[in-house]
Amino acid sequence: MTTPTGRSSAIASIAGRTPTGQSVNFTDHSPKSVFGSNTFSLAVMKEMLKSDTYNAVLKTIKEGHKLSEHVADEVAEAMRSWAVAKGATHYAHVFYPLTGLTAEKHDSFYDPGANGNEAISKFKGKVLIQGEPDASSFPNGGIRATHRARGYTAWDITSPAYLLESSNGNTLCIPTSFVSWTGESLDTKTPVLKSMQVLDKQARRILSLFGHKEIAYVAATAGPEQEYFLIDKSFYYSRPDLLAAGRSLFGAQPPKGQEFEDHYFGAIPERVLAFMCEVDRELYKLGIPSKTRHNEVAPGQFEIAPLFESANVAADHQQLIMTILKKVADCHGLVCLLHEKPFAGVNGSGKHVNWSLGNATQGNLLDPGDTPHDNAQFLVFAGAVIRAVDKFAPLLRAVVASAGNDHRLGANEAPPAIISVYLGDQLADVFEQIKGGGATSSRQRGTLHIGVDVLPELPKDAGDRNRTSPFAFTGNRFEFRAVGSNQTIGTALSCLNTILTESLDYIAGKLEGAPDLNAAIQSVLKEIMDQHGKVIFNGNGYSEEWHAEAATRGLPNFKTAADALPAFVGEDVIEVFEKYGVLSAEELHSRYEIAVEQYVKQVNVEAKLVEEIAQTKVFPVAAAYATSLADSAAKLKAAGVAAPGATLTKVAALVSELEGQIAELREIHASALQIGDWTFKVLPSMLSIRKTVDALEGLVPDDAWPLPTYQEMLFIR
Repeated sequence: MTTPTGRSSAIASIAGRTPTGQSVNFTDHSPKSVFGSNTFSLAVMKEMLKSDTYNAVLKTIKEGHKLSEHVADEVAEAMRSWAVAKGATHYAHVFYPLTGLTAEKHDSFYDPGANGNEAISKFKGKVLIQGEPDASSFPNGGIRATHRARGYTAWDITSPAYLLESSNGNTLCIPTSFVSWTGESLDTKTPVLKSMQVLDKQARRILSLFGHKEIAYVAATAGPEQEYFLIDKSFYYSRPDLLAAGRSLFGAQPPKGQEFEDHYFGAIPERVLAFMCEVDRELYKLGIPSKTRHNEVAPGQFEIAPLFESANVAADHQQLIMTILKKVADCHGLVCLLHEKPFAGVNGSGKHVNWSLGNATQGNLLDPGDTPHDNAQFLVFAGAVIRAVDKFAPLLRAVVASAGNDHRLGANEAPPAIISVYLGDQLADVFEQIKGGGATSSRQRGTLHIGVDVLPELPKDAGDRNRTSPFAFTGNRFEFRAVGSNQTIGTALSCLNTILTESLDYIAGKLEGAPDLNAAIQSVLKEIMDQHGKVIFNGNGYSEEWHAEAATRGLPNFKTAADALPAFVGEDVIEVFEKYGVLSAEELHSRYEIAVEQYVKQVNVEAKLVEEIAQTKVFPVAAAYATSLADSAAKLKAAGVAAPGATLTKVAALVSELEGQIAELREIHASALQIGDWTFKVLPSMLSIRKTVDALEGLVPDDAWPLPTYQEMLFIR
């Protein structure tokens, strides 16, 4: 047998590869000089706009005032002038439809002049403020009839416009919301903006109770940590499953995986570091504060994390980060895999969403200070979060439910599907004191003595971290760890903001008019602990004991998307979203329908791939090998030599089993109707085929196997 052309040529091309990405020299062009250079930032506006126009824009951004038509015209002209000077020929209203992806339509700045012989650059305020893409081809979840095609994009002035560069020209990108002709939200940005608006109102209401007179706009903030895999492009194009589904549907475990724990925080491979440096430069140019880069746990897995930003801007920037990761990877001959579980047997990828809220006058409202038991303001906001997470735990599970994330949640690598809150030792103790009648002390930070004279003494936090918790307090923020690596953070943020709004509203109603504010605070916090303290868990979320205890506590455990997604249309969820005007019942139903549809479509694609790859790639090779073994055995027997038959027996049995499994999957696949059919019938049938194929991979000669192996994809770069 000869080595399959795809695998051998892929390995050869990697061995002889020369660097293809751009070299990055931060000595000549420092991050400071590059940062924000491709954004129409406040600094650019201050330089290009008249002072009264700039002040009007600033007021709109900070206080939500509407822009007048003449101000919009001036901004549009300045934006056009800036973009054209930087080589832009087109502009695009960028929006985020309910696919979770980014959408854009490019229009030229240039129109022919009166005589048709010249190009005149035009861009008016009306065009800046509103666009009109065809909305009929985007998912709407039954929110509108098929023939209703009109949709509108509306400029979001709070998120900076930016230039997206390419070798063939630059495009001015304008972040926008996307709504239907009848006003329903068809995107993920609009609910984020609405939720931030109502959260600000209720947060200020709470702050005023503590005697604050000057209260600036309170913004939810976010800093998402993005995990991803990198594999060589040559392997990617030799794997139909990765190409079409984003994850490997077959693959035997390699001799070495992640068991040595040698990849996490290890030295970054040179080729990957070159990729990361170019990613950082591109992000800096777009004003995205990329902060951290490192190896993750699984071989071939990495992470990038930006600093905190306003939740709306962070959501936009997160979409850009995913775009830039893929774009730059391609330049380096790599492919960036954002699927939650591209490879079985090693850790999958998540997107830890660090979330907080604060303002310019009171600072971070989730900062406990050194004595949190005395910090009533912090305790109220933290208590509101505890109440919100417990009350709406099914919703938080639903917003992270997807076909990809189902493979990750609940394994010993990611948070369990049970939503709980980790507070750390210090805060858990304070809230237990509150439950018992009142908090009088806080565990203090200590000093860690390492025992080596040349090493400094280290400040020791008052509590440890817990990587097994889906919703963990990490010092001055909460970290929602259940979001999938391929998911938009907009949906999670709009839900977190809305449910916190409801809790703050509830608490404010309890405190306003109280004759003794301190007593009222103690009372409402004790009530929260009595009714919702069951959601607090500081232990090992991976353990079987926790699953049993969670059931005893009455915490929901939705193990699959099929179980979790109906929470989108629960009565309590509809009530809270409609009460605060974030989403209507129709909009929530549409999101449920779209999530189910996306799940079914994804599993449908995967099932087709399993059938196709098993039938057309694996079965012929395995059957040919079985025939070869049988021929060899017959020849040995004819020569009077005892022929070993164990391998032949195994291979023949697996080939026969595979043929039957493929036929069974086709039958199950053809009859699948509801999401439960895909979850509980189609997926198990696919897994049965995978087990057989993976067993054959360990028996068929290496030079005959048609697919790049895990060992090759994860370790050859």
